[in-house]
Amino acid sequence: MTIDVQQPRTYDLVGNTIQAAGVAGGAFEANFKYRVHEGHDEATGNFMAGDGAGGHSQFQITVDVAGASFVLDRLFLEVFHVSPRDGAELDKVVVPIILGPKIVPGYQTYLEHVVASGETLWGIATKYYGSGNLYYRLVAANPGTITNPNLIQPGDVIRVPQGT
Repeated sequence: MTIDVQQPRTYDLVGNTIQAAGVAGGAFEANFKYRVHEGHDEATGNFMAGDGAGGHSQFQITVDVAGASFVLDRLFLEVFHVSPRDGAELDKVVVPIILGPKIVPGYQTYLEHVVASGETLWGIATKYYGSGNLYYRLVAANPGTITNPNLIQPGDVIRVPQGT
């Protein structure tokens, strides 16, 4: 069986309702499972994909994580199927994602900010949040872009999480 998770992508910023989609199948009984976790708590479920005869089909699931007691802002979406022989998790696809509500209270969406020459995370945080002390929000929301908070480059596109 095969699984191709096309949404969310690695390090996507998500809210309490996570939309996941892709293509899966390749077995007569194409029953797949998903798990969203961060090592402390998890949200789980299952879905069907394929045509019941070994074909593949698209899937789209909605995972509500609002009731989960997540401690961290970095989560993992796992999609897999279970071996009928021994219960092993097979063909697992793991996508790291960022939970916006853990970064900004009331998270709804994010803006994209293109870094200009001479800008700092402190200055960008001051512009959007009213305080440079909140620069850590930008770091948390951009693990693929900001690997060193003291070094951002002109032209970098930084996601700026927005709350209500």
